[in-house]
This record gives sequence, C-alpha cells and structure tokens, in this order.
Amino acid sequence: MADSKLVHVVDDEDSIRRSLDFLLRAAGFRTERWEDGVSFLKGADRTQPACVLLDVRMPEMDGLQVQAEMASRGYNLPVIVLTGHGDISTAVRAMQGGAIDFLEKPFNRERLLEALEVGFAQLEDREAARKRADWAKTEVAKLTDREKEVLEGLACGYPNKTIAYDLGISSRTVEVYRANVMSKFEVSNFADALRVAFAAGMGSEKQWRETYNVGGAKPAPPQSS
Repeated sequence: MADSKLVHVVDDEDSIRRSLDFLLRAAGFRTERWEDGVSFLKGADRTQPACVLLDVRMPEMDGLQVQAEMASRGYNLPVIVLTGHGDISTAVRAMQGGAIDFLEKPFNRERLLEALEVGFAQLEDREAARKRADWAKTEVAKLTDREKEVLEGLACGYPNKTIAYDLGISSRTVEVYRANVMSKFEVSNFADALRVAFAAGMGSEKQWRETYNVGGAKPAPPQSS
C-alpha cells in the first residue's frame, strides 16, 4: 500500500512543496517537506525507507551536492531529480551519479507516480538483498575458521588441490571441510552452499591472493603424476 511509503520533498519553492505534498498525499503516500538540502540532510531519518524528490537548483547546496553528500553519508534512498527549464544537462549528471529518474517542472502526475514506483521497487529489492545477506552471514558464522577458509577458496572457483596447497593442508582434508560446510548449512547440493557464500560476500580472488601470497615468491603447486 502506498500509505506506508514515505516521500521526501526537497525544494526551496514553497509552492512546489505544497503542490507535490497535495498530489502525493492524494495518491496515498506520506510526505516530509524540506525547504533546502541542508535541512534535509540534517533532519531526515536515513534509516527509514523512502524516496527523495530532489530539486536541482537550491541555495547553499544544489541537488548534485546534496546527492553526493547523501552517498558519502550512506543514505540508501532512491533519488528522483526535479528540474526546471534548461536543467537537463544537470539532470543527466544526476542520473550518472545514481538518480533513478528526472522530472521536468511542471510535473506530469503519471510520470511522477511511475518514477516513485520504480524507486520503491528498488528499495524492496535492496531490503530483500540485505535480509538475505544477513541470513547468509549468520550461516557462515556457524563454521570454524578453517571451514570458512575452504569455503572462501571454493567460492573463488579454485579446485581442491589449489586450496589445499594455499592453506598447507591435503586435498582430502579440503574435502572433509567441504562436507562439514554442507552439513552445517543443511544442504545436499554444494551449489546451494556456494549461494550462501556469495550472499555473504565471499569469493574475492583478490583477497585470497593477498592473504595466501598467491603469485608471490611461493613455489608452484606440485603437478599430479
């Protein structure tokens, strides 16, 4: 339901703020109005899911500056840029900076609602991904340090022999740890175990190379006979 969805209206023109407030509330949204970017950054609750209608031309901080500051402060809120005549090039820069759409004044009601629909769908996707990542990290926390290391190597796509060599253990031991991981994750298919690993953010080859000095002075792994 739209009535559970919050939209921040950030514009220095009172008439625009009131117009958008009326339109959005009529469509079932909740709104918070801000007269400039500074007050928005100071007062908005960044932890509450919401979309932001952000004017390009404002005093003290323009829309692009506000957008950049949002990114630096970790505001994970979809931005829809509001532009006046002649601001299209600025709107394009805002899109390049991560805004999901731009709207020219005066606004087309249907276009505005469509943009918000995209924004809130994006928020829902992010929330679902965050919940899955949290769950996956909880699953990985069940593992011992060595089991995590083996899973990390497997998530990087390395074969058992490579992981064994880098960790200084046998291939058979790698297989044992792999079986332990599957048991603790309660999966019968190792592909499902890898999905947990990826959701938890594992699988960085760069980190593996740095941790185990792969490509450094260490000799090459022995060839199988």
